[in-house]
Amino acid sequence: MAYKQQLHVGILGIGLEAYWEQFDGLKALLETDLEVVSARIGGFSANCLNFGLVDNVDRAFQVGSLCRSKEIDLVFVHCSTYSLSATLLPILQRAKVPVIILNLSPQGAIDYQNFNKLSSRRAMTGQWLRFCGACPVPEIANLMSRLGMPFYEVTGLLDENDPCWQQVSEWIAAAIVVKTMASNRMGAIGTYYSGMLDIYTDLTKQLGTFGGHIEILPIDELTAIRKQITPELAQARVEEFYRQFDIRPDCEKDELTRAAYTSIALDQLVETYQLGSIAYYHKGVPQTENEDTITSIILGTSLLTARGIPVAGEYEIKNAQAMKIMDALGAGGSFTEYYALDYQDDVVLMGHDGPGHIKIANGKTKVRPLEVYHGKVGKGLAVEMQVKIGPVTLLSVVENAGGELMLLFAQGESVKGPILEIGNTNSRYRFAIGARNFAQQWNSHGPAHHCAVGLGLQGSKIEKIAKLLGIRSVKVC
Repeated sequence: MAYKQQLHVGILGIGLEAYWEQFDGLKALLETDLEVVSARIGGFSANCLNFGLVDNVDRAFQVGSLCRSKEIDLVFVHCSTYSLSATLLPILQRAKVPVIILNLSPQGAIDYQNFNKLSSRRAMTGQWLRFCGACPVPEIANLMSRLGMPFYEVTGLLDENDPCWQQVSEWIAAAIVVKTMASNRMGAIGTYYSGMLDIYTDLTKQLGTFGGHIEILPIDELTAIRKQITPELAQARVEEFYRQFDIRPDCEKDELTRAAYTSIALDQLVETYQLGSIAYYHKGVPQTENEDTITSIILGTSLLTARGIPVAGEYEIKNAQAMKIMDALGAGGSFTEYYALDYQDDVVLMGHDGPGHIKIANGKTKVRPLEVYHGKVGKGLAVEMQVKIGPVTLLSVVENAGGELMLLFAQGESVKGPILEIGNTNSRYRFAIGARNFAQQWNSHGPAHHCAVGLGLQGSKIEKIAKLLGIRSVKVC
């Protein structure tokens, strides 16, 4: 089932216990700084637990165990002042979650003139130590590197206007995506499109990389549910179609009703298996019940996608994963592929038949009847939409020659201009490197021909998602 994951974040400061008796007021100052950090992070859609200052090994063992018992997903370590790396190690070993090191200065610079006027060298040293959070960072980096632990650092100021806080928010957003994927249940309905070799994937590798579960479902189950839907429910769904879509005048009532039965059946299948995403395809045999189901699926899958349950056609499991990542980022995530280049306007034309993400559409999504689904069995209703004008990000989950997965992305812009009114999703995208270079560079990494498109520039977050997953990310532009 589609729902927002609550991220549990542990926050702690590190210091050296020997300092507290030596320098009056230092510990209190550092604890106040840590409260600022905790409150700031708590404002980024995270459930925060502040463990306070960890200043000795005994406390480190306790906090490490607490991270496990409290099911902490992500730990931020604020380097308050110098601290021994041995103080952090038990936490790293016991928490077993990603750790972000915060190298944050209380101010942009030490007030050297007033500092040098302090009454004693002890008072001066106490003030100096508040600015020494950068000191243990290389020591921690060395420790983590030697032990094979990924090292992530955010450097900047405590000041809420400092750019470093954007990085902190992105780490949290990335961790939410990773947690969402780890509990996501994908429905794989039907079979692969025969011969479309690029989309075949190793399901075990998908689950080993992203987590979650893949429920393999026959189209017959959806057809059987469809038979149980009452005419009253179907009529109510037709009325919902009119609210959600721009139903064109040439759409026949019987086709809308047929789509309504399938849409409700999809909702029930999602509820039964608690699905958070779907990939589907059924070749179909003419004049059968399953053909009736599969040729009436597009409106229902578009509604599901808009509800945070992204649906990819042609059984594109890798792309359903990419769409779910984009959805968890709050960017949308619509099923697409590039099919032509416009050399005159230097744009890439992208779209696809099947479901579209109506919440990221430029205006209301149109519903049109098609006399034939090209390359597929039957005919029926289809959606036509253009992605909202403005910044966009393309994302592909790529499976390389060694079977490893990586995230390939490109940032660009959805631009105005003519689109093909053929009952498909269609958009025009401009990239800073130009259409020709985009195509060549994108293709050089061996992606499948499908990808997900979402709103906004999401590249920095995608890079962090890949780091948390332990896989590569590649930026095209």
